[in-house]
Amino acid sequence: MTSSRSCEMGDALLEAYSSGVPVAPLTSNGPELSVQDAYDIQLHQVAAWKAAGRAVVGYKVGLTSRAMQQQLGVDQPDFGHLFDDMGLDPEVPVSLGGYIAPRIEPEISFVLKSDLKGPGLSAEDVAGAVDYAVLSLEIIDSRIANWRIKLADTIADNASSGAFLIGSERIRLEEVDLAAVEVVLRRNGEVVGTGVGSDVLGHPIEGAVWLANQLGALGQRLEAGSIIMAGSITAAVAVAPSDTISAEFSGLGGITARFTE
Repeated sequence: MTSSRSCEMGDALLEAYSSGVPVAPLTSNGPELSVQDAYDIQLHQVAAWKAAGRAVVGYKVGLTSRAMQQQLGVDQPDFGHLFDDMGLDPEVPVSLGGYIAPRIEPEISFVLKSDLKGPGLSAEDVAGAVDYAVLSLEIIDSRIANWRIKLADTIADNASSGAFLIGSERIRLEEVDLAAVEVVLRRNGEVVGTGVGSDVLGHPIEGAVWLANQLGALGQRLEAGSIIMAGSITAAVAVAPSDTISAEFSGLGGITARFTE
């Protein structure tokens, strides 16, 4: 794909953010769109956001669980950038005014205490660089109409990112087996999803390992202080105004998001 074509597709997604009007699947206009093409489109938007003053605070790993891969019809993980203004306060109701087709996912996230540079990193390498884990909820959204996405579409769309909420309790990795943590997702009190930490590539830390090695292969490093959202433990659930979404993590507590117009 030519650079001009990547910029054109990136600009179309940027316009969808601004207008709230989604675009047709990028792969419907260019079925030859490769994974690398899609990341080029994502990075075009990242450059525009940085130029506008937004700061990258970490990364999200998507499509790490079988539930999410089946839900979206893909067969491998992807990643997107997290920006400072995407972090929301769990104590403040979330306005849905800026979203197109929001969904929510429960995740275990990590905060780094030291830099990481792949490829070739092991789970032990990554765990050693983690300061602590936190409970989290990710609001995903799609600038692609009706979530009709293939892998290249969601990658281009910054891995269908929207916003994130992080719990306040810091979890030390040596104190809990994150692979064994059971998660129950509720919408307005009704159970809408269940899973276990091992549903994320066998262990949530493996989502961070995959990310660090992918970025390393691209010549990039994860910096100390970065947030890594390791991937959803359940399938994503649609949200609407007045919804209350809560995720309970066995032995660790929970995190809740409340939505308004």
